Amino acid sequence: MEQKLIARDRECSMLRDCMESDRSEFVIVYGRRRVGKTFLIDQYFKMNYDFSFVGSHRSTQRVQLRNFGKAMKQYAGLKTVPKYADWFDAFDALEEHLGNFPTNRKKVVFFDEMPWIDTQKSDFVEALENFWNGWANRRNDIVFVGSGSATSWMVDKLIENQGGLHARITANIYLRPFNLKETEEYLRSHQCKWDRYQIAQCYMLFGGVPFYLSLLKTNQSLVQNVDRLCFAPNAPLRIEFEELYTALFKHADQYISVVKTLSQHKEGMTRNDLMKALKIEGRNLTAVLRNLERCDFIAKMARFPNKSTDAIYRLVDFYTLFYYKFLAEDLSGDEQWWSHNFQSHSVEAWMGRAFELLCLFHVGQIKRALGISGMATSVSSWRWLADKANQDPAKREGAQIDLIIDRADRMVHLCEMKFSLGPYELKDVYEKKLRQRMTIFREATKCTKALVNTFVTTFGVADGMHKSIVNSEVTLDELFG
Repeated sequence: MEQKLIARDRECSMLRDCMESDRSEFVIVYGRRRVGKTFLIDQYFKMNYDFSFVGSHRSTQRVQLRNFGKAMKQYAGLKTVPKYADWFDAFDALEEHLGNFPTNRKKVVFFDEMPWIDTQKSDFVEALENFWNGWANRRNDIVFVGSGSATSWMVDKLIENQGGLHARITANIYLRPFNLKETEEYLRSHQCKWDRYQIAQCYMLFGGVPFYLSLLKTNQSLVQNVDRLCFAPNAPLRIEFEELYTALFKHADQYISVVKTLSQHKEGMTRNDLMKALKIEGRNLTAVLRNLERCDFIAKMARFPNKSTDAIYRLVDFYTLFYYKFLAEDLSGDEQWWSHNFQSHSVEAWMGRAFELLCLFHVGQIKRALGISGMATSVSSWRWLADKANQDPAKREGAQIDLIIDRADRMVHLCEMKFSLGPYELKDVYEKKLRQRMTIFREATKCTKALVNTFVTTFGVADGMHKSIVNSEVTLDELFG
């Protein structure tokens, strides 16, 4: 049964343009694992390929070429599986196969998991260059679609290729996880009756990754789903973690050590902080950070006022954050651990951190709610390290602002992000802390712009004598906008 594509209109439009163009097209579709790349391509083309091949993980070139031969047997209607000495032989066979079709329509070729095909000492990329430059690009009837989850490979070998494939990509489709609105649309299409508070909690667990959402049973509560998917014996999202990173990265242990370290630092870490903590050589760390950032597992945020030096790296993958908080260690073998603890202080603290991350993923929606979506802005963070020798008690404590929106009209939003079951109540101590932080921020940054305290909350800030510190508000419903 055909399933509906949710929130992929732009990507489908790009694929449609490729099918209707008057030239051959080299299309790449990439993005983090489980984000729905193969599903998008299969659904758009309705599986009507003139040739399709899927790379296999951790297989030799000999095995990859045999699997390619099996695919050729199927699509070309051969009686036996052909054997190929190398990828040049394989692409020669593909040219011959495609040449048998009429020239009055586009022929669609789909190579899935391309990074897995390019094994050590493989001639795959060179043969692909020869196929495209020497044959397909000289025609006007080929649509070659390549997909892969190892974003670093897709970027280095295809998008930023400095050899024969330089500037050959005609359509570049980067697939991101759903935002809140798209997640809601997906869940509603599966008859889910959860309210937006529950959907936000779901997002804080699974981050809008379509595959994870597809595992949900919408006739159950979110709490029941979390127990089943994360804490039951052989729960699919407990054993997902190792496969997630090893499938994407060579030397996955270095990548895992970085995200594990970042998971322990809510405030984020600089590159120098990570070098000291992990003892990874600088060049290797630079590559690891770049590849994790490309796959949307971590994010780099400039320090106010938009200084790229000493930028802060944060773990921004919701699933990884949840895994290290609750799944990395065996929690007493309780198959219903979430049901028994979802109102605990530990879970409450995690929700607070995950909601901040959710807000960072929806800065566009925050700007729209504030009425500044059309204005030039820059987004950054700021922190004041604790100075125990300082005479000022406030400065001895340290301070941090995770989201700052600096506007072109000389106003700066200092954003506070609070997740709560009802309207957020401001206490006297917290109001005093905010006023002290504004003073430290202005002194430390020499900022002369107007400072605006903006609260992003689930249900707004409760009325009270301390609410005067709040200059503007954004609620959860507006994040769904």
